[in-house]
Amino acid sequence: MKLTLKRKNKTSHLSNFNTAILVLENKSVFKGIGLGYRGEATGEVCFNTSLTGYQEIISDPSYAGQIINFTFPHIGNVGANREDIESDKIWTRGVIFNSEITSPSNYRSLQNLDKWLKKNRIVGITGLDTRSLTNFIREKGAPKGTISNNKNGKFNINKLINKSINWPGLNGMDLAQEVTTNKTYIWKGYKTWKKNKGYEKNNKKKFRVVAIDYGIKKNILRYFSDFDCEVKVVSCKENANNILNLKPHGIFLSNGPGDPAATGKYAIKVVKNLIKKNIPLFGICLGHQILALALDAKTKKMKLGHRGANHPVKNLITKKVEITSQNHGFEVIKQSLKKNTEITHLSLFDNSIEGIRLKNKPVFSVQYHPEANPGPQDSKYLFNNFIKEIKKYAKKKRH
Repeated sequence: MKLTLKRKNKTSHLSNFNTAILVLENKSVFKGIGLGYRGEATGEVCFNTSLTGYQEIISDPSYAGQIINFTFPHIGNVGANREDIESDKIWTRGVIFNSEITSPSNYRSLQNLDKWLKKNRIVGITGLDTRSLTNFIREKGAPKGTISNNKNGKFNINKLINKSINWPGLNGMDLAQEVTTNKTYIWKGYKTWKKNKGYEKNNKKKFRVVAIDYGIKKNILRYFSDFDCEVKVVSCKENANNILNLKPHGIFLSNGPGDPAATGKYAIKVVKNLIKKNIPLFGICLGHQILALALDAKTKKMKLGHRGANHPVKNLITKKVEITSQNHGFEVIKQSLKKNTEITHLSLFDNSIEGIRLKNKPVFSVQYHPEANPGPQDSKYLFNNFIKEIKKYAKKKRH
């Protein structure tokens, strides 16, 4: 149920049953039941249309600064486990569910999702009309908002409205340096998950990949292990010389949160220098946007963004349609691309750019997530393409 409360009421007691509220910057208030961590969380309220994989979604660092409204009503029914984690630290600000969490019903579950949310200090609310909230976002764009969760059901509405209004928003916000690694490390080598086997370890190290961490997901690293790569992960602020000193056969630009133009203040120069070396380079999500900026294109914030595991994308090279997993709120401006940059993929939802490549170098990127988790695996071939370029480069270096 949606209601609007007048600001003259400094403190409103909704009811003893409603122990949480969501307050938007336009003064709209959604009341519900608190779950997860008790406290307040402010961020950009977006929606995700995925039917599965909520634990991977919540643990994706690309959601830093955001509150996720899940359109699928049954979130939490498979519990939580230690395997479906995309980052060691959870950066999502808050979560919004339609229905209360039921007892877990999955053989992999280790604990109730509510306990996992509490452990990771994620503020949540359930029992509200997520369809109404989703329609609002579709019409008006992603708003700033605050979730307040406390056991007594008493809330200072004015304070929460002001908190939402005064939060600066994602436009112009650099979050990559908040979520990046503090020091270079070598990925443990675990491969992608397989039923009855879990995460097996890769002991082969045929190729060296350096991954620049703007907020990298673990499943990307697992894919590289599937292809017998040793992956060294470096900070988003690492300089080009130090990256090149690691002798990579390929360089990867990771996904991540925030405004790419803000991150680009330090990342663009690095990527420009790396491109000059003709080393195979592959970017995903924020990495795609940063690559575009390094190629002198521009980016902008989208009204809604793309978040879900059912987004159709057309591959302009093969003419095939891929169903993709996506999570981004910024896009590359088509008109800003230079002549040496080719568009390879387009969204069939809104015709926005979903992939680019350089015409004369082994450099390419996509806006979506070919590593899935959650989502379809139609686009796994992009890792194959990258590895093919890595093999060519490694062979040249040997001669």
